[in-house]
Amino acid sequence: RFEKGDISEMEMVRGLFERYPFDAVLHCAAESHVDRSITDPLAYVKTNVVGTVTLLQVAREKWAGQMEGKLFYHISTDEVYGSLGAEGLFTETTSYDPRSPYSASKASSDHFVRAYHHTYGLPVKISNCSNNYGPYHFPEKLIPLVILKALHHETIPVYGDGKQIRDWLYVEDHCRAVDLVYHNGVPGEVYNIGGNNERENIELVQMITTI
Repeated sequence: RFEKGDISEMEMVRGLFERYPFDAVLHCAAESHVDRSITDPLAYVKTNVVGTVTLLQVAREKWAGQMEGKLFYHISTDEVYGSLGAEGLFTETTSYDPRSPYSASKASSDHFVRAYHHTYGLPVKISNCSNNYGPYHFPEKLIPLVILKALHHETIPVYGDGKQIRDWLYVEDHCRAVDLVYHNGVPGEVYNIGGNNERENIELVQMITTI
């Protein structure tokens, strides 16, 4: 079923849990564009923090006394760890160091998921993925934006000097990883999902324009 609603609205979320006997929540909903988070940070707090806590609270209420076989799977971002530098990959034990309202809101939501696990015994899993790309990608994101600008022979915007390093993960690879974590991951654990495609933004732009 498709139900359109705002995850920060408690009664709407409660209504969903009452209509459907959920065994699991795969929580992918998020405001995710860094630039927009700088101009409108409160929207990111509302969806990413309040929305996540609303889902956690309703799941806790509805599954109280019958947590066996239930799962709250929170899908997050590697941006909670800060900037990817020349030192290499993030790991599951990398300290949090968010650098934007977006990454700060996602870091907060991660902490709330852990808190509900440790405080209330809610069965949770968290995965932190790197930048996704693939078909139907929203055109404000870097890869589709560069492709569209190049196809139309328009100026391609590059933030700063373009030396920021990002890892890129194909969306279907991410989906396979989510399926694996969902079925085989250990409740209470965190899993990083990457594409082993670290490169500077300017290098990626030049590669796309060459193609």
